Parts: sequence; C-alpha cells; structure tokens
Amino acid sequence: MQPIDQLDAELINKLPGFKNGYAEANGIRIHYVEGGKGEPLVLLPGWPQTWWSYHKIMPALATRFHVIAVDLRGMGGTSRPQSGYDKKMMAKDIKALVDKLGLKQVNIAGHDIGSMVAYSFAANYPSAVKKLAMLDVPHPCEAFKLVSILPSDNAFTKPNPIYFTWWDAFNSVPDLPQQLLEGRFYLMQNWVMDYLSINPTRIDAFDRSVYAQAYDSRDAIRASNAWFQAWNQDIKDLTAYPLLTMPVLGLASTFYDMLNPFLASRASDVKMVKLNNVGHFFPDEDPEATINNLMAFFETRVLAALNR
Repeated sequence: MQPIDQLDAELINKLPGFKNGYAEANGIRIHYVEGGKGEPLVLLPGWPQTWWSYHKIMPALATRFHVIAVDLRGMGGTSRPQSGYDKKMMAKDIKALVDKLGLKQVNIAGHDIGSMVAYSFAANYPSAVKKLAMLDVPHPCEAFKLVSILPSDNAFTKPNPIYFTWWDAFNSVPDLPQQLLEGRFYLMQNWVMDYLSINPTRIDAFDRSVYAQAYDSRDAIRASNAWFQAWNQDIKDLTAYPLLTMPVLGLASTFYDMLNPFLASRASDVKMVKLNNVGHFFPDEDPEATINNLMAFFETRVLAALNR
C-alpha cells in the first residue's frame, strides 16, 4: 500500500488545473486540493471516501469558483490525532484552514460526515459563510437516537429498501472495528457503496481502490470511526447552535427524510431538492445533477448581478 501523500500526488495528475496543498492549522496538518478562480467554494467529503469523492464535479465547479476540497481530520492526507473528532472541533479545523488561506468568507458544501462539519462550521462561524449546501445528511441530532437497531423486513430488498445503517453502530464501538477490518477495509466499503447506490458501477474499481488505500490501516479506521463515536457530543453541541440565517441548500436522495425536517427547524432560508434515481453517493452516480444544483444555488447572486 503506497503512502497517502504519494497517492494524492498521482491523483492530482488526473485533474489538470488543480494542486495539492498542506497547511498547519488548529494544531494539525490539513491536506486540501484547490483549483479554479472566483468565489471560494469549500468541499468537505464523508465516510468512507476522501477529497477524491468530488473529482467528477470539481473541474466544472472550478469554471466559476475557487474550489478547495479538504480531507477532514482523520481522513486521507490530513492528521489523525487521538482526539478532536466532534464536529465543532472539526469545523474549527476548517476555519483555521480558511484563515490560513486568507479567506474571509466562503461558500461551503459537505457530503455525509462532511455535511455535518459544514453545518457546524456555519453555526459556529456564520459571518464566514456566504452559502451552505448540505448533501444528504443532517448534523447529528435527536433523530439519530431513534434509528432502529433491527432492520425492517425489506431493509435489504431492492428497489426502494428502508435502509438499515448498521455501520453507524458498528463504527461507534471502540477498538474492535480496526481489529476486524485492518487490511480488508474494502470488504465493508464495497458492501456499503453497493447497498446505498442505485447505480453502484458509477463508483468504479479505481475510485474504490483509492478509498480502500486511504482507510485500510488500523490507525485510519480508528480515526474515521471517531467521527461516529463523537455523535453524542455533537447532539449536545447542537442544542446551543443558533438558527442559520444564510441561504442553505439541502440536496438529498437516500436520506432526504432526515435532512428535510432537520433543516426546516434549524435554518430560516432553505431550499430542499430531492434527487431521484440515485443513491447516497450521488456526486459519483450523477455528477451532472450535482453540478447543476450546486451551480444554480451558489451562482444565484452572480447571475442576478449579470442580468441587471
């Protein structure tokens, strides 16, 4: 298995106009990839992926925005400290990176765990956020505690299963997952990707190998599982967060019914969009629809100004 920095150096060659960057911020080393010109647009990925999860949409977004795709604390080329995996601290990482890059205000979008961090960033640093897009997943909230420990009768029957996210509980168990998955993380990764996708072949063998390499070590599994193990603290932190007043896009598919009520109660200026015929990993499954919705949302004021 090659070092993650070497892997990222090879991946960047597949994205002309983008470059790898590393910054010491909030006490850790943060890896990010940037390219394009215009207003800054920060992209935060989720489990079990890395910044590469946005590679299909980054070139198009870079025609209008300064795109900055970031590996979160514990992910890919970013540090894996022993603590700090609550979303408030992870949002502080992103704020420190934004400050390091000399950016006063950014657009920000996150998918999965990245959506949780993006929300926390907006809640804790509202003046630093122009617009927020949350992709398919809300911030941890009381509704998470209501998810059944038992699967429904059609949890594993496609099409239209009632998804059973058993890995949320599995990843919350300390120590055991890395013992079971070290060197074979791809088994869990592929199962989850196939299960949550309508068109799983859209996440091809090369992309899956990229993610497997990033998560395959014991330390990488330990760090990524810490995102799940912090959910109780995240739920407590949420109680102190203010109502968001910046424009917010909820772009969802599999978990639309969780994200929609969350944003209805936590933000005052919300646009909800449901994507059909795609699963949870829609930046992979339908990059065109993802690009179109993000462009339409983040460009609204730009287009309005041009039409005056």
